[in-house]
Amino acid sequence: MSLDRLIENCKTQSTQAQSELYKLYSNKLFAVCLKYSRNYAEAEDNLQDAFLTIFEKIEQYKNKGSFEGWIKRITVNTVLQRYRNEKVFDIINEESIEAVEVEVDEDSVSMDYLLRIIQELPDRYRLVFNLYVLDGYSHKEIAKMLDISVGTSKSNLARARQILKQNIENSKHPQSKVTGHY
Repeated sequence: MSLDRLIENCKTQSTQAQSELYKLYSNKLFAVCLKYSRNYAEAEDNLQDAFLTIFEKIEQYKNKGSFEGWIKRITVNTVLQRYRNEKVFDIINEESIEAVEVEVDEDSVSMDYLLRIIQELPDRYRLVFNLYVLDGYSHKEIAKMLDISVGTSKSNLARARQILKQNIENSKHPQSKVTGHY
């Protein structure tokens, strides 16, 4: 069955078509959810919420542009909605922003480790880092999506980079443990 036909069948709320669409895109969208979520279980919840929203809004898709891009945008927005109402963003003085570049030696740092340390970032840093670095959104777009200022977006990105850099450096040069009596 063609994608266009599958989408049309989903618009009629065919559970078989919805199941096929889920099978077709769940792995790609789960990767998106995992990138923005705190952990695997939360990513699974976010994926389910995203598909509910996709099926609820599929009527709005008018076969213009990439369907995959459309469902990815819905997935990102669904995950971000989880954080929008939480007070996860700090107001930070923009003048205190210091640009930090993170150099990754791909031979010494695994992708699994990188994903884990990104997931461990506080929400406000993880979301901005992923939107800016991994998905290419501008600070202006991020500010609008997360209902924060451009300065807050920039400072959260800088802080995320600092934390990631420190974690990567610590993984390369673990501190020798001091033993003693307490």
